[in-house]
Amino acid sequence: MTARIEIRNLWKEYGEQVVLEHINLSVAAGDFCTIVGASGCGKTTFLRLLLGEESPSRGEILLDGEPLTAEPGPDRGIVFQRYSVFPHLSALRNVMLGLELRGAPLSGRLFGAKRRRARDEAAAMLEAVGLGHALEKYPDALSGGMQQRLALAQSLVMHPRILLLDEPFGALDPGIRADMHQLVGRLWRENDLTVFMITHDLKEGFHLGTRLLVFDKLRHDPDAPRAYGAGVTYDLPVARADQRTLERIEADVSRSEALAPQSAEAEQASETRPAAQPTAGADAGAGARKGATTP
Repeated sequence: MTARIEIRNLWKEYGEQVVLEHINLSVAAGDFCTIVGASGCGKTTFLRLLLGEESPSRGEILLDGEPLTAEPGPDRGIVFQRYSVFPHLSALRNVMLGLELRGAPLSGRLFGAKRRRARDEAAAMLEAVGLGHALEKYPDALSGGMQQRLALAQSLVMHPRILLLDEPFGALDPGIRADMHQLVGRLWRENDLTVFMITHDLKEGFHLGTRLLVFDKLRHDPDAPRAYGAGVTYDLPVARADQRTLERIEADVSRSEALAPQSAEAEQASETRPAAQPTAGADAGAGARKGATTP
């Protein structure tokens, strides 16, 4: 069976700064991969590569056996930590926009029966994320949790194969986070999604995902901190995790934070680039692996 996402010897460099190196992954359809690692280790860069907003310096990414298109598309939806909805549009129009752009790329407006169908589809998706009562409300009238629900609806209405989540719950209160965990879990199962989610909360990663990916530098040189990038140091089916493994991963991430605080510079630089507008659009049984890999 062809993997949903296949990553072969992936590298990403910005000038002399190596951000990611020698990443090889095979991710099956329906996997929910949570991604953890020290700040600045390339997690967001990895998501941007999957989105098509960045291109690999070396290696390749395949989506259902075909090279990933080098630009964002409706087959990949994304939700950011910062609320990525259009403030001048109502909740309904935010979700309708992707359908209208797909149906009328030049004008961005549908009419007649096509517009009614788009409205009905958008309203149904808002109902599915718990915003059926807020169709005509604008984002500034919605709470943080409601805005993230709106961003999810905005992505899922395009029926993506891949959903990318960049710390989507980081700005939410604990109670709202718990509600969002349940919502994302339900939408993942109902929509047959393959999910990649960045989180700084390791327990959240174990709770939500089916597979945990830990990003860390494979090699360290204090005299040349930019020379080496991060790779996947743990690839762990969540069902096989135990408390000792959890503690070991936490210790590794903490050590990396202390060893190379300057390693965040490249990823922070990439995050200052213009972000994509809201998307209107492997067998994990190998167990855990830990160790350095050289090219």
